[in-house]
Amino acid sequence: MVSKKIYVGNLKFTLKEENIRQIFSVYGVIQDLKMIHDRETGNFRGFAFITYANPEEAEEAVTQMNGQPVDGRNLKVTFAEDKRKEKQN
Repeated sequence: MVSKKIYVGNLKFTLKEENIRQIFSVYGVIQDLKMIHDRETGNFRGFAFITYANPEEAEEAVTQMNGQPVDGRNLKVTFAEDKRKEKQN
């Protein structure tokens, strides 16, 4: 089964949630967007997880956006791995 959740890395630290939503909503309905922040400083760490309404939308986002420049940085966009499932095995 193809995942509906993608990882977006190498984001500029100054990007806001609305910027990321605007860039990635072109590919489909975003159900959830989690920007990852440092626990101690609260600063954005430069990566996020996006969950789409269906796997086809997520696949299109990965295909179209991986390696694309956004604010001078080439994004790394892949399907997210579920670390919780890996820990259970």
